[in-house]
Amino acid sequence: SHGLFPRTGIMSAAAPTEAEVEELNKRIRELESVNVRLVERLRLERGTSERVILNMLGEGGGSSAANSPRSSLGETLGADAEIPEDVQSDWKALSVIVLGATGDLAKKKTFPALLALSTAGLLQTKTRIVGYGRSQWSQEQFVEMLEKALRPCPEKADFIARCTYQSGKYDSVEDMEQLTVLLKTTEANACPSSPEFGVCANRLYYFAIPPFAYAGAARAIHHGGLSRTGWNRMVVEKPFGRDSDSYLQLQQALAAEFSESQIYRIDHYLGKEIAQSLMTLRFSNLVFEPLWNRSHVACVRISFKEDIGTMGRGGYFDEYGIVRDVMQNHLLQLLALVAMEPPITSSAEDVRNRKVEVLRSITPLKLSDLVIGQYQANPALGQVGYLDDRTVPEGSITPTYAMAVMYVNNARWAGVPFVLVAGKALDEKLVDIRVQFKPISGGLYDGKKLDRNELVMRVQPDEAILLRCMTKSPGLSNEPVGVELDLTYKNKFQAQAEKGLPDAYERLILDALNGDSSLFVRDDELAAAWRIFTPALCALEEEKVQPEGYTFGSAGPDKAAEMLERVGYSDEANQQHKPGYRKMDSVVGHEGRE
Repeated sequence: SHGLFPRTGIMSAAAPTEAEVEELNKRIRELESVNVRLVERLRLERGTSERVILNMLGEGGGSSAANSPRSSLGETLGADAEIPEDVQSDWKALSVIVLGATGDLAKKKTFPALLALSTAGLLQTKTRIVGYGRSQWSQEQFVEMLEKALRPCPEKADFIARCTYQSGKYDSVEDMEQLTVLLKTTEANACPSSPEFGVCANRLYYFAIPPFAYAGAARAIHHGGLSRTGWNRMVVEKPFGRDSDSYLQLQQALAAEFSESQIYRIDHYLGKEIAQSLMTLRFSNLVFEPLWNRSHVACVRISFKEDIGTMGRGGYFDEYGIVRDVMQNHLLQLLALVAMEPPITSSAEDVRNRKVEVLRSITPLKLSDLVIGQYQANPALGQVGYLDDRTVPEGSITPTYAMAVMYVNNARWAGVPFVLVAGKALDEKLVDIRVQFKPISGGLYDGKKLDRNELVMRVQPDEAILLRCMTKSPGLSNEPVGVELDLTYKNKFQAQAEKGLPDAYERLILDALNGDSSLFVRDDELAAAWRIFTPALCALEEEKVQPEGYTFGSAGPDKAAEMLERVGYSDEANQQHKPGYRKMDSVVGHEGRE
């Protein structure tokens, strides 16, 4: 009974009578007639206003200025001017500029996502893609890189034909002005000019560059790379600083050049399918809301596990560590989706307001609520330790594993531990969210072992929603047995799974193009997130805390298991949730035998 899904048919209502329908149709026709007259009037007024402004600025005399190819309200009034949507729909061109076009992120994520959107028909035909980088590459070298980086598909050649490369410095206004010359050419070739507004050009800048280059690039774009006849948006990648102070400096540098509505801070975990499903699962199913609180939930555990080490790329990782690289952003965002109150609507600001409320309710992390570890060699598996990686500084104490216990101090969650786990070189590759409920009370099953109910949302691999519950063993026995109600996406949604679920970057780039910031991180969200982690991170570095060693391929440091036991999480059920554990339809035969 809330307004999150106002048009989805989830809530029922009495059907209107025929008389009410006819009255509604009559009012709609009247409004349409009024709208047509208003649009025509606005078009006339807009043309008159443009001519007056141009004459005042000395851009030509009489009506000739309005008929000039460069005549445009956006061009005249500056970067923040918006061309009306009815004009944009007919005359708009779209440019996607990928800064850092020759880097790993662009090759592995950005360009493949753009190809997927193009293949699905979600990039308009007037879209042009420009790679921008410091490397002095020719167009032929750029095309060769795309040929190698992109998967084979029938649309690949057409997509690459829409891509152009330009070299330049990220912080150079002059180089950015040269980029603008190229953009204006490609935009003019992509679509015809409106006689009233010229080419309506929208631009999306994707920052696939290191964070230290953000400020200079933002300044150069603002002064030399903006479209004057459409919108301008910036997609920026993590990490957003190392602590509260460095984030504040970065935010101030970006805010000096662009408004908050123009900045899209990407956290690709928010674009993953299960993260997308969290709100729908919680707020469109009445069964969960009465249980989603401290009266029924014993513990929430959110895990990110990798079964590989740094693999020769320890230089970047050592600068940030597992807490900054994964926990402060990806896992904390998932925590906010699990813990937030129902938003008033599904609009971007309402959703992000609720997430900020959760983050502001979390007490800053203390060392006593944190376990850190660093993986060591496992000769049996032929795996070296973190310090054996030649790219890692000698004697580094950067953690490759961390477990943090947090508490959301509000009426819903007071006293419930939220356990965040992130680690490399562990015994499995898994990202999941586990909401573990309190044990059954009473003597009905006195003396019999009952597993706790647990809702498991597996983010990757193999997206799934699982509910751990108890049932009677089939046959003549009355023994309770634990089972899983299994919603594995590739089994339930076979048609979509065969086509392949969209990658998180595809969804997020599409949202940025559509101006939907729901899945992007707002400035105050990041400030609240760094407030939680900065004290513990500073203490780790100031006190030079040594991480506990754990063997490559193990479950992690021993102290982590002790902390889980201390907060009351039942890890036995966790072990049973691993692949191979029995599902509901596999419990057959008498006496509970399988």
